Amino acid sequence: MKILVLHGPNLNLFGRREPHIYGHTTLAEINERLRSLAGELQVELEIFQSNHEGALVDKFHENIDSAAGALLNPAGLTQHGVPLHDAIKAMPFPVLEIHMSNIAARESWRQHSIISPAVKATIQGLGWRSYTAGLRALVEIVRETAG
Repeated sequence: MKILVLHGPNLNLFGRREPHIYGHTTLAEINERLRSLAGELQVELEIFQSNHEGALVDKFHENIDSAAGALLNPAGLTQHGVPLHDAIKAMPFPVLEIHMSNIAARESWRQHSIISPAVKATIQGLGWRSYTAGLRALVEIVRETAG
């Protein structure tokens, strides 16, 4: 089972960018935690980060027939990523929206997600644990629907 993990714009700056909101954990550390958990869950991960919406859309398209599910932190595309929303809707597999912070408790303009209507569920506000909680849930969802 292959799971995509897609990180949106500026997430390569985790650990440096607004640590009072996102903490001090780096993207490399998050990815390592995900790889470790993937080993325990016996799933394969394809991890990708881009600061460009089109690259994230392309990654969905490239994996339309090979991925069983995806975790997506759309970051700054959360509120305006119409092409990303449309790509998610075209996928035959479940996608979970991940946020380290609780966007509902942030600035008013951050509180609406254009991505949420296209995904299976949203996990937010748990810091780096949002990713690991998302991976556990997604693997369970995929296994339940497959078996």
